[in-house]
Amino acid sequence: MALLRFFRNGVILGSAEVEGGVPILEIAEQAGIEIPSGCTSGNCGTCLVKLIKGKVPIPEPPPPGLDDYLIEEGHVLACCCIADSACDIETNPPL
Repeated sequence: MALLRFFRNGVILGSAEVEGGVPILEIAEQAGIEIPSGCTSGNCGTCLVKLIKGKVPIPEPPPPGLDDYLIEEGHVLACCCIADSACDIETNPPL
């Protein structure tokens, strides 16, 4: 069983099992964890989260709400990125 663990400012909020083909945002919602979202299509960047541990494939081409420098820093968009293994995710957006 692979888990997504969600953190805010380093404090664990909860976890949920990875579900194939289900975006991180939906898994968080099922676990009762709120991640702000806007467009839910990868355009606005409201649902930006950071991977602490693990890997999440970035769609190709990257969605408009995700710049190259954000990808390099380990950020993903929860609305359109899908974890395929266990991950630790920081839900506090960058300043």
